[in-house]
Amino acid sequence: MRRRRWVILGVLMLSLLIVVLDNSILNVAVKTISTPAPTGLGATQSQLEWAINAYTLVFAGLLFTAGLLGDRLGRKRTLIAGLVVFGAGSALAARSGSPEQLIAFRAVMGLGAAFVMPATLAVLMNVFERDEQPKAIGIWAGGVGLGIAIGPITGGVLLDHFWWGSVFLVNVPIVVVALALMVWLVPDSRDPAPGRVDPLGVALSVIGLVLLVYGIIEGGQYGDFTRADALLPIAGGLVVLALFVLHEKHSDHPSIDVAYFRNKVFSAAIGAIALVFFALMGVTFFTVFYTQSVRGFTPLQTGLLLLPLALAQLVFAPRARLVVRRFGTRTVCTAGLVVVAAALAAFTTFDADTPVWVLEVVFFCMGTGMAHIMTPVSVLVMQTLPREKAGSASALSNTFRQVGGALGIAVLGSVLSAAYRSAVEGDLPPAARHEAAESIEATLAYAARLGARGEDLIGPAHAAFLHAMHVTAVCGAGVALLGAVVVALFLPGRTHPPSREREEGEPASASS
Repeated sequence: MRRRRWVILGVLMLSLLIVVLDNSILNVAVKTISTPAPTGLGATQSQLEWAINAYTLVFAGLLFTAGLLGDRLGRKRTLIAGLVVFGAGSALAARSGSPEQLIAFRAVMGLGAAFVMPATLAVLMNVFERDEQPKAIGIWAGGVGLGIAIGPITGGVLLDHFWWGSVFLVNVPIVVVALALMVWLVPDSRDPAPGRVDPLGVALSVIGLVLLVYGIIEGGQYGDFTRADALLPIAGGLVVLALFVLHEKHSDHPSIDVAYFRNKVFSAAIGAIALVFFALMGVTFFTVFYTQSVRGFTPLQTGLLLLPLALAQLVFAPRARLVVRRFGTRTVCTAGLVVVAAALAAFTTFDADTPVWVLEVVFFCMGTGMAHIMTPVSVLVMQTLPREKAGSASALSNTFRQVGGALGIAVLGSVLSAAYRSAVEGDLPPAARHEAAESIEATLAYAARLGARGEDLIGPAHAAFLHAMHVTAVCGAGVALLGAVVVALFLPGRTHPPSREREEGEPASASS
């Protein structure tokens, strides 16, 4: 097994690629899905947020249970089962006839992905010895960058030549190849003393998150968080999540062992993951509407514009451990979060005529910052717990990543929606304000129905969206800076001085 460990890593990365590829493809497809039939499904902005968050919430809510089942039943078995469910969900999503069906089938895909993601990292931790784990995790994290890189471009090519459902159908052949390689190459492993599954904890976490996100999205849709249909779900979600924490604290077989969080390094690393994905996913959601609705780029051109962000992660994630060895985890992660915050703040300078090269530089900086956060904190999280708990550690890391991303899309998406509505409503006739002011796509669709009379609405719609994007970018940058403060206070510094021989030998070993 040791001789073929790098080949096994490649198979694990292919499984990971499917999960990452799906979300990055969807990012460039949301505008197409929002257009009326037959081109798309005519999804509203809130329905688009749910299409993303249905996947994310099921994914996040079941990750820890999936990790425990992998520890108990075997990581290879859960990987294979997850891939089968994910592939079936992808095929069904491709044939969706309404936004509601798409939301439901995206939830099925999230169920499958929940069993894939923690198992890949758990198998990695079992196959590689501790001294090779940082390098392997760096390459694994680089696979995330690869998925982010090819996803938008693949989505753009598919949308230029096929119908919107092709962005989901493309997952099926990749799943088939991954399954064949998995059966052939990947060894099975399990925890000799696995924990028991906690159904009540799982139910409380999923219900609490769904209620919280539902209330946030509803408040943003109407630009009013004091409405009963926004305020009550938010309050209910917070109460249920508080009950979840109390249950986990007193349960003898918790879904999430709160004892892990007594370690301040572990807590800070998990918190950094959640905060950076909160900021990144929220901002990525509006980027597609900026490039396509305001700038007029095609889905393929949008995918190409996002390439620097992904390539920076692909290049720097596997090498981040070398920077950490020289400067320490605290310095590297703090700097990475500051770079991400600066990149998000740069969105406040974007307008309808910002040169493309400026966008490319900002995306590259964002990807560079991400690469120097995710690899170091992933290593910290995975090496804090014993190897036999690798499934649990991986699940915790990915749970907070997905919850952070879901809340980022919900909160920052709602900020975007509320800011846009307040800026554009004055330019719309009272009878059309509720529907046409929900998003820039809704306004442009209303303008198109008016024909020549609607052309005067296009300029105000663009201006309102740019204003809303600037407000949202400031919020995202603030969250990233909060993450920088957390890691600066609690993550460890350099654990040992850099060895000259090791540094001189690293490039050779990094390419092996």
